[in-house]
Amino acid sequence: MLRINQIKLKPNHTGKELEHAVHKALRLGKQDYCTYEIAKRSIDARHKPDLYYVYSITVKDVQVSGKHLSDAQIKKHAKNKDIIEVSPKKYEFSVPISEDASGVTTRNLKLEERPVIIGFGPAGMFAALKLAEAGLCPIVYERGASMQERKQDVERFWQGGKLNTESNVQFGEGGAGTFSDGKLNSVIKDPSGRIGEVLRTFVRFGADASILYVNKPHIGTDVLAYVVENIRKHIEACGGEVHFHSRLDDITFENKSVKQITVTNTQTGERFMQACKNICLSIGHSARDTFAWLNELGVPMQAKPFAVGLRVEHPQEFINQNAYGDTTYQLPTADYKVTYQTSKGRGVYSFCMCPGGYVVNASSEEGQIAVNGMSYSGRNGKNANSAIIVTVSPEDFGGEVLGGVAFQRKLERLAYEQGKGNVPVQLLADFRQNRLSTGFGRVEPCIKGAYTFGNLNKVLPQMVSEAIAEAMPGFARYIKGFDMEDAVFAGVESRTSSPVRIVRNELLESEYAGLFPCGEGAGYAGGITSAAVDGLKVAEKMAQKQWNYGNA
Repeated sequence: MLRINQIKLKPNHTGKELEHAVHKALRLGKQDYCTYEIAKRSIDARHKPDLYYVYSITVKDVQVSGKHLSDAQIKKHAKNKDIIEVSPKKYEFSVPISEDASGVTTRNLKLEERPVIIGFGPAGMFAALKLAEAGLCPIVYERGASMQERKQDVERFWQGGKLNTESNVQFGEGGAGTFSDGKLNSVIKDPSGRIGEVLRTFVRFGADASILYVNKPHIGTDVLAYVVENIRKHIEACGGEVHFHSRLDDITFENKSVKQITVTNTQTGERFMQACKNICLSIGHSARDTFAWLNELGVPMQAKPFAVGLRVEHPQEFINQNAYGDTTYQLPTADYKVTYQTSKGRGVYSFCMCPGGYVVNASSEEGQIAVNGMSYSGRNGKNANSAIIVTVSPEDFGGEVLGGVAFQRKLERLAYEQGKGNVPVQLLADFRQNRLSTGFGRVEPCIKGAYTFGNLNKVLPQMVSEAIAEAMPGFARYIKGFDMEDAVFAGVESRTSSPVRIVRNELLESEYAGLFPCGEGAGYAGGITSAAVDGLKVAEKMAQKQWNYGNA
């Protein structure tokens, strides 16, 4: 397969102009023919105001003078150094699967032989999808609500209603990523083609096809909700089951192997036990109660580094101006990424940047405040926001297995106190001066949920506050004006990743056979795409194990 790199076109180009550029790169005449698809598209804004879209194009078929050319013949004909050979990895599941419900042959499994999935975030969802398409009839238990019910619970909370500790921004269908920007870019390596499989799956169930080639793909929380529901319905059509309001409260082991689980209906309080052999434990990073009893059971776990900090809001027009300069082109809402090393060696960086988005009250426990960022697919809010966070290690919070959980809870209780139950906010200038803000300047907060002024220095550990205060003018070296005095901080950003890792071996199992720790909550992912990829990995191992039983 051949790929043409470095095709540059003005942002207002037409599809015909792209086609002409491809033909020119291949040195094709007017009567010649080719088919192609976009492999990647990014924006080159290094030399403002000269802006370009930069394309990589996958060549599908080329005909010259009515003859189909081989890849070698195409390269010889084109004589173009920007045409290279590529061998993209085609994803293959570990056992045969079917692409649609009508083609799935469900296996004749006893109840205890059906794989169990705990949690229906990206990891659990993709594990369940592949196991269902393999005919293994997975059973999913999600402690939160279904999408439509969950959205109502969250909106009610943001409008001043009572927090539902089992159905909120953290818990429910789609996981914490549902109320986010729906970012799908990832820094993980992908030799197996799993990332491509994740993106194609999202497109298959309703996402825009552009996520397959844009440089930083995103879906948006509104579209993601629709896609997640479609995936769930497909799982059910393939013979899988998805149960909401169903919280895992215990696992029984026998001879170091999974024997059964105990599940509680969070609406009625009723409990039941189910025999099972294999569990995909895809709990989210906020399942703190689950971490606690797993630790008591003796399931091997480790404290791990994570990061904490604040959300910062700037006018989106300011971020666009920095990225694109004075331009009349219609361009995507701009994002940014900044990093800084403090004089004391602390790493400070932006995380989960939401262009044209909202800061959201992402709390899941009473008497505590945690924030996150969210964008709709249009990214048309007036502010940009991003987490500005500082890495903390087990040494910073005592080194105990659940020390990070206690550390997060302490910060979230302090945020609740500073905001008197609302999200505490503070202008950057006042944060630096350790004083309460009294009014807003150019930046009027875009926050889902009530907010009020608070002193965020009294929320964060001193080492974190000092690091952020030092980093903001450091960031301004790259984005002039980033440290504007009336930029607005909101806190606390404490749920960046899991504070623990549930140990697993090369077969992706715990030392307790049949227990497969998976995804972000288990400490093996950091975002929608990497969590979905880990779900695929675990599903592959579970399916292969089931296949080896002779049941499939």
